[in-house]
Amino acid sequence: MKRQIFTAVLATETNTFSPIRVDISAFEASMLARPGEHPDTPTLCSAIIPVGREVAEIHGWDLVEGTAAWADPAGLLNRDTYERLRDEILAQLQAALPVDAVALGLHGAMVADGYDDPEGDFLDGVRALVGSAVPIFATIDPHSHLTKRRVAAANLLIAFKEFPHTDFVDRAEDLWRLLALRLQGTISPVMAVHDCKMIDVFPTSTQPMRGYVDRLYELEASDARILSISVIHGFMAGDVPEMGTKLLVVTDDNADFGTSLAKELGDNLYALRGKVRSPEVTPAEALAIAEHSRTHPVVIADVWDNPGGGTAGDATVILAEAMRRGTRGIAFGSIWDPLAVQICIAAGEGAELALRFGAKSAPGTGDPVDAAVRVVRCLRNAQQTFGGGPVPMGDAALVDFNGIEVILNSTRAQCFDTSLFRIFGIDPQQRRILVVKSTNHFYASFSQISSKILYCSAGSPYPNDPRTTPYQKAPQDIWPINER
Repeated sequence: MKRQIFTAVLATETNTFSPIRVDISAFEASMLARPGEHPDTPTLCSAIIPVGREVAEIHGWDLVEGTAAWADPAGLLNRDTYERLRDEILAQLQAALPVDAVALGLHGAMVADGYDDPEGDFLDGVRALVGSAVPIFATIDPHSHLTKRRVAAANLLIAFKEFPHTDFVDRAEDLWRLLALRLQGTISPVMAVHDCKMIDVFPTSTQPMRGYVDRLYELEASDARILSISVIHGFMAGDVPEMGTKLLVVTDDNADFGTSLAKELGDNLYALRGKVRSPEVTPAEALAIAEHSRTHPVVIADVWDNPGGGTAGDATVILAEAMRRGTRGIAFGSIWDPLAVQICIAAGEGAELALRFGAKSAPGTGDPVDAAVRVVRCLRNAQQTFGGGPVPMGDAALVDFNGIEVILNSTRAQCFDTSLFRIFGIDPQQRRILVVKSTNHFYASFSQISSKILYCSAGSPYPNDPRTTPYQKAPQDIWPINER
């Protein structure tokens, strides 16, 4: 008799301090694929489905696909939207019963109105339907909140190891490999968690996190007792009771060893606190360094106006400094302003007009820019790529003025890849300076064309210093909140 496996995706990342609220339209703009509609291309949290199709074919399983729902990071999720999507997937699961296993793609930092732990609530619903004997496996983003409720409801959770998250397909493959072994009865996963009592930013593209993560890979490969090790970075913009960094070790039925290893690795990570975050410069410093650089392009990351962290992506602080300095040969990717995009599309390519754009979402994003611009290119339903998959940007336009190029987009999205510039006809290697709105996901692509990457702290659209962030629910005994 064929095994029947149910799979679905319910994911978004919630910056509880962001003014951008999320309803069903945000999922429709990013990804809302009903059963069977998910594309073959894997994308972050939803990689679980296309990878699962390949594995199910190999093993001769029946893969029952539920809804795949993903919304780009933003603020609080509308309660009705969460409950509708949750109940939609649970109804699909109930209709598929009995199933031999459940494989889910989650993010782990979702917060909905009335729900501090939606993923825990969702997993409880899944467990209630399938019973205690059916394995529930899920992939999660490391920028998440690993709650006790989720650990109790699931049998195995695996987080992406890399930041930027270039390994989302690898981790989906890990999950399906381990699920196959679990169904064969050759492994019995047991999860152990250590609370590191801290919150920080952990880019794995540079040391010391590069070496730390490489050690995790080595441990997984060399010790048969270990099924998986995940660093849960935590998400400092999520004001929830269990926010913080945690170590998750999954062993083959060896709880004591898992607990001991999780503590050892967690203590090692705690010793790196305050030493892992990339050094940040001011807008003036970043532009001065870039202007005097002998190599180009110089990439400036506007790290704290990153739509991937739930901000609007419409801050103009670096742009205003570039205008003040008269910087030329600089391209910005991108600034979110749906109204400005509509105006540019209506005007048409080649049109010249007075345009006001940017800085509409919140305090700390700078002031709107007024400029006499030329509309260079307009794109409907523009898409950049990430890991080979499409990332929607909505309708978009490229404008230029005084040696400055600015991409305007209508669907919030951070800059993942140099394709963001190329789709508008910009060769990024021919620009002196590229400004991207991203914390670190841009790095894998842009480091291939630039030897000088600067991380810039500009304005305050994102709560990036836990010492001053006005948390109401987050634990107060973790570093560096406890240094207030």
